[in-house]
Amino acid sequence: MRFSPWLPVLLILALGAYLLPNWQPKFELVPKQSPQVSTTLPGTLPEAAQALFEKVRPATVRVESLDPRTREAGIGTGFFISDTGQVLTAYHVVSLGTLFQISTLDGKSYRAKVTAFDARADVALLEVQGRGPFPFLPLVTRAPRVGETVLAVGNSGGDFLQPRRGKLLRLGASASRADFPQGTLEMNAPLAPGDSGGPIIDGLGNAIGVVSYISVDSSGITRRSYAVPVVDGDNLITALRTGEKRDTPVLGIELDSFHSGLVEPSGGVIARVVRGSPADRAGLIGGDYDANSNLVKLGDTITTVGGQRTRDANEVITALRSGEVGDTVTIGYLRDKQPRETRITLVAKASLPDLPDE
Repeated sequence: MRFSPWLPVLLILALGAYLLPNWQPKFELVPKQSPQVSTTLPGTLPEAAQALFEKVRPATVRVESLDPRTREAGIGTGFFISDTGQVLTAYHVVSLGTLFQISTLDGKSYRAKVTAFDARADVALLEVQGRGPFPFLPLVTRAPRVGETVLAVGNSGGDFLQPRRGKLLRLGASASRADFPQGTLEMNAPLAPGDSGGPIIDGLGNAIGVVSYISVDSSGITRRSYAVPVVDGDNLITALRTGEKRDTPVLGIELDSFHSGLVEPSGGVIARVVRGSPADRAGLIGGDYDANSNLVKLGDTITTVGGQRTRDANEVITALRSGEVGDTVTIGYLRDKQPRETRITLVAKASLPDLPDE
């Protein structure tokens, strides 16, 4: 998981930190033994919910991701949205990997490849390399209703495709971090790491969302769960089905979330500039650190993006993400309290592998 420096209770179901301890050196794309499927279904679900779970479970999958270069591996969830093998999942489930495997309820495993994604929406589409037809979940054609009971299926806690049930509390929820998806479905379903990318299902068996992140209290108990809404035929799904790859637009900087917003005048303080990035070529400077990684001098402070006032790191990220890859934006910044300005063209985040988050 990655913890928010701005809001300690908010965290995303990211794959790197919470799954790295479970990484296995010998990762087989098609293992000899498939995941063990529990023959005893949970007895805590009401009869109607149990029937719904048994109906939709075959269309859900376990998603395994591996990057052989960094040895980062992880497990998430996904679900078929077509009988030809298209699998919808969360982008952060596959963003760290280059090799992917899909495991299904019937004990089969398939290689898969990423065919489309929207990084800002945290949704990706995989194509299974196997013959169908596959059982799939229809996407909802209407907006969901607040208060309705929803069902999630996921792989958290070592489970394999098990149910989590809750209520839909809010539509169009805004995350307190700009690098999390906005306009999500908010629920009280008890989701956890491993459920990322799984479906949120309404009472009719339609998928209404893709699990993205959760909020927890100080004891680590899930308080709220969030999913990216999906509607059949909307702009997001249409773009994915046509193979679009929408990456996050970035400058090539890592922001200092601790000092950003605290310095005067306020702004987004640059902690590090990626070498060779647009920000580097434009002459932006990050902080100076001693041999013990202690901050000696603050980096440049970004005060405006495209003429929009940015008072902290979060506002800088929000302003940058309102643009598109290839856009040229005017960056106003302070160096030694002296105002400066430069124009920088945004690039895709994937083009800067050394950039953790911007």
